[in-house]
Order: sequence, then C-alpha cells, then structure tokens
Amino acid sequence: MQDEKLVPLSALQHYAFCPRQCALIHNEQVWAENWLTAQGQVLHQRVDRGEPETRKGIRYERGVLVSAESLGITGKLDLVEIELSTGMMKPVEYKRGKPKRESWDRIQLCAQGLCLEEMRSQPVLSGALWYWQTRHRDEVAFTDELREETLTVITEVRNLLRSGQTPKAVYEKKCDSCSLYDLCNPKLLGNDGSTRYVNELFDEVDRQ
Repeated sequence: MQDEKLVPLSALQHYAFCPRQCALIHNEQVWAENWLTAQGQVLHQRVDRGEPETRKGIRYERGVLVSAESLGITGKLDLVEIELSTGMMKPVEYKRGKPKRESWDRIQLCAQGLCLEEMRSQPVLSGALWYWQTRHRDEVAFTDELREETLTVITEVRNLLRSGQTPKAVYEKKCDSCSLYDLCNPKLLGNDGSTRYVNELFDEVDRQ
C-alpha cells in the first residue's frame, strides 16, 4: 500500500452512509457545512483540545494519529483509553447525533481498532461510541463479522477513490440530513430523464 495514498478513516463512514457522498467529498473535493456538521466540528474540537490524563488506572490520550499501512488507512482518533495494568487499548469516537441501527459509525470505529492493532502489535477487542444527542456511550465489540464488514468497506472505498468516479444519485430518507443535499440534488438527479430523452431523439432521427 506504500505506493498509494492512504484512505482517511472518515471516508469509511462517508462510504458506509452513502458511496455518492464519499465520492463527492474525496474524489470531487466537495464539502458544505450545515448546522449538523457545524455541531460535529465544535464537538471534535473540544475533544481534541483535552490534555492527556490518567484516572483510576486508565490513560486517556486525545487526538491520536494512527495508520495501518497494510490496509491503506489513516486518521486521527478522538480518544484512546489505555488500561495501565494490561496495556489494553480502546478507541472512543465522539458523534454529534444518536445511536444508529445501521453500522456506519461502528465500521469507522472498528477501522480505528485495526490501526491500533497494527501499530501496537496487540489485539484491540472493542471500542466505544459516545453520542452528544443522547449523552450515552455505546460499547462496540470488534466481532469477526464487524471486522469482515469493515475490511470489505475499506476495499470498496479504495476502489472508488482509485476510479475517480461518482455514483449516480439515488434519493433516500437519510439524504435529508446530508450537508451535501443541495449540491447532490438526489431527488432531481436521481430522476433525471434527460439522458434517456436525448437518446430517444437520436433514435428517432436514425429511424427517419
């Protein structure tokens, strides 16, 4: 993977949420803020500003830069908790919203664990997601199933970024909360019949 640009950990969450969103951000360099993303930025800035500390036998490291070159991924972790008696590590990711049924956030978190495993050469069994909206912390076990799903997404993201292509827009309910909604136009572009209309015109000319 040394000859290729490392995939940002954030791209995995973007892709799991929507491959088109991932391509717009990471292939076309398109970004737009809305009040949701602005809140998320403020939350992460607060977390990153915290100093390392040790409490009750646990070391808290913030804003930790990580990478797994064998997988081609890199990023910055909000928080890593290190149990001093065992050396066991746990990545903690802070999210603005609330827990989701889908695995978007868990995939990003698992990838953080994979980076720590490669860098420290020791297993990382779990992580945690802390949600601002609910003020609740969800523990996430890095099961074989989650690891396999994460590795699949890493491969798919790398292929997408390598291709430079942007998938076609398809409107879903989750689009309404996306900061790129106005730039993506999923309702308009997802139902765009202009290409079919032009092709039909040429077919009509050929038949004459």
